[in-house]
Amino acid sequence: MRNRVAVMHGVNLDMLDRRPAEHYGGLTFARLEQQIEHFARAIGLQPRFFQSNHEGEFVEELHNAPDFADGLLLNPGAWTHYAWSLRDAVELTGLPAVEVHLSDVKHREPWRAVSVLEDVCVATVAGQGAVGYREALERLKAAL
Repeated sequence: MRNRVAVMHGVNLDMLDRRPAEHYGGLTFARLEQQIEHFARAIGLQPRFFQSNHEGEFVEELHNAPDFADGLLLNPGAWTHYAWSLRDAVELTGLPAVEVHLSDVKHREPWRAVSVLEDVCVATVAGQGAVGYREALERLKAAL
């Protein structure tokens, strides 16, 4: 059964409780991961969590992902909008990927509306807060 999911968070997500609550929901990062774990297990997925504020580390984790994951759930934070290295690394994995964002990035600052990942992801879920991760996991499960 293909059910192993690499849940990867990027830059500044570890500081979630210090980000504006109106965009990010006021959760701590630990609480977000707990909710994601609950959502994943409820639909038969096995999540593995990773977070880094260093782009190279994130890319290295993507390079290794096929060894431990069947799919990717990605919230790279601000890297979403300009880090072409992540886009290429996602493509190199050959794994289905879903991009997820807590805030509605398409309706914030214009630069946030750009995603360098969208053409290598099977879906994008944004603007639903932590609950959006449930939909993102369901979309990923359907692609596995």
